[in-house]
Amino acid sequence: MKKIIKNGTIVTAADTFTGDVAIENGIITEIGLNLQAEAAEIVDASGCYVFPGGIDPHTHLDMPFGGTVTADDFETGTIAAAYGGTTTVIDFCLTSKGLPLQQAVNTWHEKSQDKAVIDYSFHLMVSELNDQVLAELPQIIENEGITSLKVFMAYKNVLQADDGTLYKTLQAAKKEGALVMVHAENGDVIDYLVSKALAEGNTDPIYHALTRPPELEGEATGRAAYLTELTDSQLYVVHVTCAEAAWKIEEARKKGLRVYGETCPQYLVLDQTALEKPNFEGAKYVWSPPLREQWNQDVLWKSLWNGSLQTIGSDQCSFNFKGQKELGLGDFSKIPNGGPTIEDRFTILYSEGVEKGRISLNKFVDIISTTSAKLFGLFPQKGTIAVGSDADIVIFDPSVQRTLSAETHHMNVDYNAFEGFEVKGEPVSVLSRGEFVIRDKQFVGKAGAGKYLQRKRFGTAPVVPAKAEISGGVV
Repeated sequence: MKKIIKNGTIVTAADTFTGDVAIENGIITEIGLNLQAEAAEIVDASGCYVFPGGIDPHTHLDMPFGGTVTADDFETGTIAAAYGGTTTVIDFCLTSKGLPLQQAVNTWHEKSQDKAVIDYSFHLMVSELNDQVLAELPQIIENEGITSLKVFMAYKNVLQADDGTLYKTLQAAKKEGALVMVHAENGDVIDYLVSKALAEGNTDPIYHALTRPPELEGEATGRAAYLTELTDSQLYVVHVTCAEAAWKIEEARKKGLRVYGETCPQYLVLDQTALEKPNFEGAKYVWSPPLREQWNQDVLWKSLWNGSLQTIGSDQCSFNFKGQKELGLGDFSKIPNGGPTIEDRFTILYSEGVEKGRISLNKFVDIISTTSAKLFGLFPQKGTIAVGSDADIVIFDPSVQRTLSAETHHMNVDYNAFEGFEVKGEPVSVLSRGEFVIRDKQFVGKAGAGKYLQRKRFGTAPVVPAKAEISGGVV
């Protein structure tokens, strides 16, 4: 059935205006004033913003880690995402050394099949780059539409790849039109610091942060940027937490390198003191890289404003406090890394960013949706409100004041990382390809309705170049 969203304020990365949006067969067919259509369903968006659906470029659903599996799978995780205003997620497909890449991709297809309520895609982890992987990689990119490759520079003896693998991955990505993503921390030094802390009897959650200092994130970020320059490739640094890493990205971009950065809501509003909470409560805030000293938040907000950081991912990786985080009682290194953030990403960026004057409405849309669509080969199908684009739309009430809490969230986890946090604004209704997933704050979607998205190669959509940033006096 045709729908017309009326009376709302339409916001894209470039424009803000009052208008109507007509939808038919899952596609936006018309944008204008006083649109009329016989037998169309009228959706009243009075007093609300009409945003393009959020794109979360960084999730871990149904992922094994540290002897357990994340509490949210592709059904509960995407339901929570939809409640929060996200209509597309890109999850990480983990590979194993010595096994075909396709086997790992098939496993993630099995995890997500008939579960996702919104559209989704995959990034592909690269742990080694031998002749077998080099031969298979072009097929995966072409046949699966997986055009982003993840390399871990941390988690020694588990996920970490060596610098040679990163270098060769950057070379392959340059040739095949893929975007290389890095978890940038110096895993070798971290491994030493963790062993030293445990040997000295330092086992509490706070030592997770103290053994992963920001200098090691900055060092790894700079190293990855130099290798990107050497290969003339493209790099995306995930979950940037600190000034040391943000400055390395800004430095690389001032040189004109194709280096991009993502941060997460937790790093914008929480700080290292959360890990000091008594009675092991600090374990709730153990993720990697760790939370930093509070002053880093100002650097991250400035980096989002000036364009040296371009996106915000949730890094959703939820583990229950009871029974899962408690695996690390007496040994912080055994606490499963990750937190529940997928549902609150959209609202925290709006409330802390737009409402507090840190970013504009249009910059909000750019960060929460548009730039991720461009970087990851989904634009203009996703990431904007335009004729011909998918009707992924969020009707957002900016006047609502509410408190984030585990009592009211929809994630399948027993705590909320932002418990008690006061926010402004709330998604009221969310449409995925023209169909309501959330309507008047109620879930009306269906497991399996989400489609797997094959993505275009890197560079198919223009991204604002580094030298056009409002940074260092350059406009």
